[in-house]
Amino acid sequence: MTAYAIAHLREATPHPEIAAYIERIGATLEPFGGRFLVHGAEHEVMEGSWPGHVVVIGFPGLAEARAWWDSPAYREIAPLRSRHIVGDIILVPDVPEGYDPMVTAKAMREALPPSSYDA
Repeated sequence: MTAYAIAHLREATPHPEIAAYIERIGATLEPFGGRFLVHGAEHEVMEGSWPGHVVVIGFPGLAEARAWWDSPAYREIAPLRSRHIVGDIILVPDVPEGYDPMVTAKAMREALPPSSYDA
């Protein structure tokens, strides 16, 4: 099942180390089947606020995403980014084949107290 590394990068201080990080990150992704899906693109905020930028990297699965994150090659370059960019990074799996949001909604309703059913 596909997995994603998603970064919400809010504050960036321009620095040569960031360029070095971007130059080197591709080689850290290759052994784990990772590839950029979103990088450096302008985004359109539809609700709320989203200061900064978003990066999405796809992997064949969560095991590969974790292995990339923990790899010596990535750990070596990560400080080049983290010293100059404030943000959050998460790893998240894709929804399984046949995912039905109605099942999730049903489970949510069943977990609510009976007085909440007025919605």
